[in-house]
This record gives sequence, structure tokens and C-alpha cells, in this order.
Amino acid sequence: MVFLFRDKSVISIFFLLLLSIVVHFHFFAVPPVVVANAHEGFISEVLVRFIKPLPPLVLIFLYHGLILLQSFRLNSALNNLRMFQQQAYTTAMAYILFSGFFAEWSAITPALVANILIIWIFLQLSKLYSHPSPKTLLFNVGLLSGVTIFCYHPASILVGITIFALAIVRPFRPAEWFILLMGLLIPFYFLGSYFYLTDNIKQLLLFLPSIHLHVPLLKADVWFWISLSVLIVLLFAGLYYWQQNSGRMIIQIRKNWGIMMVLLLLMLPIPFIFRDESMHAAVLSLIPLSVFASNAYLYPKRLLLPNLLFWLSVAVIIHNNWQLIKY
Repeated sequence: MVFLFRDKSVISIFFLLLLSIVVHFHFFAVPPVVVANAHEGFISEVLVRFIKPLPPLVLIFLYHGLILLQSFRLNSALNNLRMFQQQAYTTAMAYILFSGFFAEWSAITPALVANILIIWIFLQLSKLYSHPSPKTLLFNVGLLSGVTIFCYHPASILVGITIFALAIVRPFRPAEWFILLMGLLIPFYFLGSYFYLTDNIKQLLLFLPSIHLHVPLLKADVWFWISLSVLIVLLFAGLYYWQQNSGRMIIQIRKNWGIMMVLLLLMLPIPFIFRDESMHAAVLSLIPLSVFASNAYLYPKRLLLPNLLFWLSVAVIIHNNWQLIKY
């Protein structure tokens, strides 16, 4: 099956659409739910007020639209940046497959919507190495990151990601760091100014991230650990093949992979940092997980390992769909 996505062809797009339907075939019995906690950010308010009341059929099309849009956008970005040695749709395939690994990732959540902005931020960060006006770009990156945090509070991890990315891609220049931080703070500066002028400064606390270290997996069953184990195997297989091929990459592409590695390392702990987020916030890690795992689908010359990893994923997805339909 993997060979269908190892070439960049129009027919691969059709198979990706079909894959999304198959991965979430439980939608025929149980439509996706909208899960948004209070005071998570602007996206939560929009989902609760305008999206949650929509008919089930609309929610199904909306979920598939979000997953497909993000997978195509991410895959196209990586192809344009030449981060792989050949053009393919394996990243989009991995993104769609992983979305069916956990029940929480089959819901419409603020984290899923925020992935659109995070992919955009990665694209901007990938231009830093050779951009003719890095200060302007850094300000835009900071502003976009600040807006993303305002829209979804657990995305505040972007502060660390942008800082580490700047340290990886460019030599240290205090002016550039100041411009990045200024862009990050501007959305909150204007919001704080509004609340101050309306004598509601305490309301600003509702728009700031609330950090609380905790263990979110108190009732994980055996199949959760099986799903997680398969995901870890896919990640390490992807990391192995990425390392095998990194020596052939030019410096700019290596730096882009460095940014993606920072994204991976800082996205994974999110469920343990923010209160009441659990696995719903972990959908943010779909981006770096699918990017690195796609190496294991793309680079092996023989299709035995890619197909084995693919069918392992399918087995996990079938069980999760059966569980969702059953309950």
C-alpha cells in the first residue's frame, strides 16, 4: 500500500482522500464531537459557539477538511523545501494515519485547528537562513506565534520553539532576539491595553496560559499502550532513516530539520504541562511525528518494512474504530 504514496502524482491525492475516510470510518456510526474547554483561547470560544451546534454531517466534512488541508499543506511545504530526496505524499499519509491512533485525535478540538497556524509558523522559520530581511520575518514570526498563543493557550510552547529555532538558524544578534520577543508580546500588549482602559485588567488572566505539571494518563488501557508503542516504533524508524540520509543534505535543509526536531521535543510534553488538556492537546505533535515517521515509509529500498509499519498502523486504527463504534 505504501507504494501508492511514494510518488507525487494526482492519483495519490485521491488515495489520500480515501485513506482519510477509511481511517475514520467510525464517523458513519458516530460523528466527530467538538471538545473545547473553557478559557483555552479564542479558538475554543468559536468552536463552542458556532461549530458545536452544527449538524453531524457538517462536522464530519469539517473534520476531514481540517485533516486533509493540514496534511496537504505540510506535505507540500516539505516538498518545496526539498527536505526529502524525492517528491512524495508519505508525510500526508502518515499525518492521516496518525490522526486515527487515539480517540481524542478523532475529535474537533482547538489543538487540531491550531495545527494550521503551527504549520504556517514552521514555514516562516524555514525561511530565516537565507531571507534578505530577517528582522521583518522575525517580527512576523513573533506576531504570528503570539496570535496563535492567544487563540490556543497550550501553543505557548511556541515561545521556546521560536527561540530555539532562531538560535539554530542564525548567529546571535541581540537586535533580532528583541524583535522576535516584541512580536510575541504585541498581541498581549494590545489586549492588556484594552482591558486597562475598560477597567477590566483582571480579565487579562483569562487569556494567559495556565501551566500545571501533572500526569494526564490515569485510566490508560492496554490498547492505549499498544497504540503508543506502535507510534514510538514508527518515530524511531523514521529517525533512523533520517539520520542515514542527513549526511547528503545541504546546510539549509539540515537547519530546517533542526527546527522540526525542536518542534518534536517541545510538543511531546504538552499533555503533561497544561491542566485539563490530556491527549487532546497532544494532537499538536502530529506535525513533527508525521514528518519524521515519513522517512521510514519513503527511504527503504524494499517495501517490506514500510508495508509492515503501515499495516501495524491499520491494525491499531481498526481496533480504535471498533471501540468508538462499540461505545
